[in-house]
Amino acid sequence: MNLSEKNVDIESIATKAIKDEKILSEILEGITSDNARIKYGSAKVLRNLAEKNPKVLYPKWDFFVDLLGNENTFLKCDAVFVIGHLTKVDSKNKFEPLFDRFYELLNDKSMITAANLVGVSGIIAKAKPKLQSKIVNQLLSIDKTHHGSECKNVLKGHVINTFSTYFAGSKDKGKILDFMKKELQNTRPATRKKAGKFLNKWDT
Repeated sequence: MNLSEKNVDIESIATKAIKDEKILSEILEGITSDNARIKYGSAKVLRNLAEKNPKVLYPKWDFFVDLLGNENTFLKCDAVFVIGHLTKVDSKNKFEPLFDRFYELLNDKSMITAANLVGVSGIIAKAKPKLQSKIVNQLLSIDKTHHGSECKNVLKGHVINTFSTYFAGSKDKGKILDFMKKELQNTRPATRKKAGKFLNKWDT
């Protein structure tokens, strides 16, 4: 296995990692490598595993929680992505005590981290139905973050995408629809358009 190769076979390595703890350990170590190719290659494998075989990474939960506090935005985003997908197999309810810390990253110094968090929130909402109202409240609090107005408008576009993934089963339809109606006045055309499409589909 050579994660530094330019055209590394992510699927093949992920398949091997499922069966070989040593390879998985190498990948986990690789994500913090100073070698950019090893770092990015490792991240791609971990994202693949998180999406397709989250049970393999679930025992490594604490490793990814630790990465949430890393100064490196790249590592934080990977941790957010993986943890989001691990909620699908969170048999020990490890995410609930992490909730507040996890969603504090909406106010991270980097908008990229916040965008990644919004992106996996739909997955978490489906995996953890009891947390849906709390998640909705967090996603509706974008205006309270430190991000600039245009960044907030971009993030709201991501919020609309996320709500679209689980609105049908939501108990907070009223709040979400009120948000969408407000965003019809958003100064960012792409976000306005998303809000309009959402309302055309769901506000019947």
